[in-house]
Formats: sequence, C-alpha cells, structure tokens
Amino acid sequence: MWMFWLIAAGVFFIGEIITVGFLIFWLGIGCLFALVVSLFTSSIFAQTAVFVISSILLIFATKPFADKFSRKDTIPTNVYTLSGKKGIVIETISPTDGKGQIKVGGEVWSAICDESITIPKDSEVEIVEIKGVKAYVVPIKISSTIN
Repeated sequence: MWMFWLIAAGVFFIGEIITVGFLIFWLGIGCLFALVVSLFTSSIFAQTAVFVISSILLIFATKPFADKFSRKDTIPTNVYTLSGKKGIVIETISPTDGKGQIKVGGEVWSAICDESITIPKDSEVEIVEIKGVKAYVVPIKISSTIN
C-alpha cells in the first residue's frame, strides 16, 4: 500500500506545480505521512485517517502563514487610476440628456454627473469613479463662461 501513497503524493505535488493556489501541496504531505504509517500497519482505515487528519491540520495551521507572504497590495492600473484625477469638460455634462465629455490626461471620456446639476464646458471636474464606460464626475470649479 505504500506505493499507492507515494504515487498519490507525486500526483498531488505535480498538481500543485500546475495550479496557482497553495492547497494541494498539503495533501501531498498528508500522503507522505500515510506512507510512513503504511510501513507499520496494513490497516487502510488507519492510513486514511492519518492522511485526512494530517492534511486538514496542515491546511488550517499553515494557510494564514502562507497568506501573509503571498498577499500583495494591489496596484491600481488602467481605468482604476482615474479616480481622483482632475479633468476639463469639453462638452457640457447634462444629467437630463446623459451627454457630456471630459478630457483627462489626453484622453476623452464620456461623463455623467449628479442628477441635479449641469456642468458647463471648460469647467474643471474631478473623477469620482468609472461606471461602465463613463466617468462619474463632480465639479471643482464651474467656468464663468457658458457656451
């Protein structure tokens, strides 16, 4: 029976190499514990119990420790970097007809705002968030000239 546990451990270790998570490794270690037990007893129940118990204990004992080292702060990229940036209104943003555009960092974005305000052209706005393909903005300073 020790050969079964050795092959199972090998399969789990290869599976761990293929996958991204850090879970299958502990099943492989549990197989190795069961392999050692199989050298002393032929009871499949005892071997399976050692496999299950050791695997579960290893998973719960080491998962928080492994998570501490594997988690990294996510760095915002692409559209997620736009939140908080300032832009200039190039087409009046009107909540009634849903039209409006802003220019941020050389890019033109469709924009929406609160339902109670209209933001005229050439006003400065801040992007609160990206909703779908539109930038949700709030005015910073409304331009005195309305075109």
